[in-house]
Amino acid sequence: MSGKDVSKDVLKAVKSKTGKTVSEKDIHKLASGVKPSTVQNEAQLRQLIKQVASLVGAPVSEQTINEIVHAVKSSNLNPNNMEALMKMMMGKK
Repeated sequence: MSGKDVSKDVLKAVKSKTGKTVSEKDIHKLASGVKPSTVQNEAQLRQLIKQVASLVGAPVSEQTINEIVHAVKSSNLNPNNMEALMKMMMGKK
């Protein structure tokens, strides 16, 4: 899967799950600051979750943030493989 396909999949997933339209530019801007260390550092991961929620205008409870952090940390994903992380977050196999 190419990066371009992932971007389109992310945009579609955001729209289908939130009903909000997010531009590819907004996704790229946010993603450009994400590094493999981001998913390993709980504070940075929490900040990223809040940034995504703000981008789509969707409130995220502290409980939901905790669940996402736990899911990411327990997933054993290689943090260098951001495509696998995106697929996991979008619910793809």
